Amino acid sequence: MKNTLLFTFLLLISFVARAQDISGQWYGVLILPGAQLRLVLNLTKNNNTYTATLDSPDQGAKGIPASGVEYSNMTLTTTFSNINAEYQGTLDAGNRIKGMFKQNGMTYPLELGREVLEGPKVLRPQEPAKPYAYYTEDVKFENQKEKITLAGTLSLPSKTGNFPVVILISGSGPQNRDEEIAGHKPFLVIADHLTKNGIAVLRYDDRGAGQSTGDFNVATSENFATDVESAISYLKTRKEINLKKIGLIGHSEGGLIAPMVAADSKDVAFIILLAGPGIPGDQIMTKQNRLLGKAGGMPDQALDKSEQMNKKIYAVLKQKLDLAETKKQIKVLLEEDHNNAPADQKLSDSDMEAVISRMVNSIVSPWTQFFMTYDPAKALEKVKCPVLALNGEKDLQVPPQENLEAIKIALEKGGNKSFTTKELPNLNHLFQESKTGAPSEYATIEQTFSPAALTEITNWIGQSVK
Repeated sequence: MKNTLLFTFLLLISFVARAQDISGQWYGVLILPGAQLRLVLNLTKNNNTYTATLDSPDQGAKGIPASGVEYSNMTLTTTFSNINAEYQGTLDAGNRIKGMFKQNGMTYPLELGREVLEGPKVLRPQEPAKPYAYYTEDVKFENQKEKITLAGTLSLPSKTGNFPVVILISGSGPQNRDEEIAGHKPFLVIADHLTKNGIAVLRYDDRGAGQSTGDFNVATSENFATDVESAISYLKTRKEINLKKIGLIGHSEGGLIAPMVAADSKDVAFIILLAGPGIPGDQIMTKQNRLLGKAGGMPDQALDKSEQMNKKIYAVLKQKLDLAETKKQIKVLLEEDHNNAPADQKLSDSDMEAVISRMVNSIVSPWTQFFMTYDPAKALEKVKCPVLALNGEKDLQVPPQENLEAIKIALEKGGNKSFTTKELPNLNHLFQESKTGAPSEYATIEQTFSPAALTEITNWIGQSVK
């Protein structure tokens, strides 16, 4: 879940050059099975070294930090150890770098040039345009427990009245109030649909994102749950809100957080889980990595090797050691893996130290340790309010069958008498109608959120929330 959209392109690249100045922006198109993705490499020269960031416009990704590479005799050689990939290209007389991008035994042509590559005109027909057919208000509310301020938008069917309401809870990673991802704004589309159908909506910027304060990087799902509780407290101060009809809609990690809140709150009248986890985090990540890798063309042998390493890392994370000891043990695992690699895939000692250090820091965080060890069933068993759990058939990030079944079992075990679990055909993790479900499709699909899924949500609220 976390950072999975960039599964193929989390490129940490640092540039060391000893020739012509290649600073500035370089544009190219990576041709993958069933997809073409534009890349923009941004190089900045400092003395004799380069720093860089990478953009993937078609995935809505900008400013991916970079680290490690050599540029000598007009040849650029870059190794991406964290994704088992490398790029080697030669600068020609026409000021173009022509070469090959290799990953997990697969090879793709990649030519970089200075010309800006415009993508196809992006259409997002579901995004509402102002003026809206309802009332909206920018709001702020306090999480007094953690001393942060959250900023968001409250949508009301009209300025006056008394309405049922839902709070939208975003997936993993720092999201703004629209849960903006891959050029889409799913929470804006959901809010528009629900508000037009008589249901108020509160959506807000995650802590540390947009106009909200706080530090996202040190928070876990438990911390995010307190943000939701603060949103409920705020809504209870609004005369336009029917206090007996406050619901939560959580997407992805938000679908893990919603039951955490509902299990301990009498104020929550219903919850809707959109691609919500039902199995522990380490199991989700194991299944997710294999599905995403397979969709990206990764051979079975490489998938098996990656899974073996991941399971070793997850086992360390599940010990719940302090962060320093966790980092130490994972560093040893990564060093052993590197030392056992073929000679042509090994880095120099200095590069290895830098790359592994960055990998350890990206793997080990309070969020990761919590997510890998948390079992959603514990909270689901305590949820007594009505529950709707939806998953897309082609979701490769939160596989539908395993998670929906686990959610069903947990709710039944806890004695919940009012719940529905449903797998929606052809929908991906973002609830778009898709061909493969791969993240590489997200930005290329015009649809932001399936109308069928929107109808499913609205009808269920109307039938279940009395």
